[in-house]
Amino acid sequence: MSEKIKTILDQAKQAMEKSIDHLEVELAKIRAGKANPSIFDNVMVDYYGSKVPVNQVANINTQDARTIVIQPWEKSMLTPLEKAIQAANLGFNPQNDGILIRIVVPPLTEERRKDLAKKAKNEAEEAKIGIRSARKDAMELAKKLTKDGVTEDEVKGAEEKIQQLTDSFVAKCDKHLEMKEKEIMTV
Repeated sequence: MSEKIKTILDQAKQAMEKSIDHLEVELAKIRAGKANPSIFDNVMVDYYGSKVPVNQVANINTQDARTIVIQPWEKSMLTPLEKAIQAANLGFNPQNDGILIRIVVPPLTEERRKDLAKKAKNEAEEAKIGIRSARKDAMELAKKLTKDGVTEDEVKGAEEKIQQLTDSFVAKCDKHLEMKEKEIMTV
């Protein structure tokens, strides 16, 4: 196998891995009725005039399966944190006790579970689109190699490897989705 084909395969694999990494991050943000600190990754709080993520001004921990505790490093941040969590519209009612903020994660309704499963499916589909896009780019690059003196058999072999790579990454997407749906639907 020529170096050019190896380069194309490596590029395709990297692009597909990025899609999987992005999928993992997005699925982690979908709450499944359990307390999970990553729910607050996108919540921004006003910190002396600039917006920063909650985890940069406070410790976020889980007390038990249904309770998240947010302890700010400065007491003056309690109220802005409380407002930011309410403004993020996550469906939580933060309880400020003057030292930390407690959030009780309510159990999900059946309808909400179905909505979250649908959202997870959409994220998986987006990842698959990214993977197929990487495959398309790699296939086009492989086809152009015949002009550079690479034999048709080598190009066909490269295309088969690209397809195998694509199939394995699509299977990874499906596995991540299956695990997340199981997590969401478990009461």
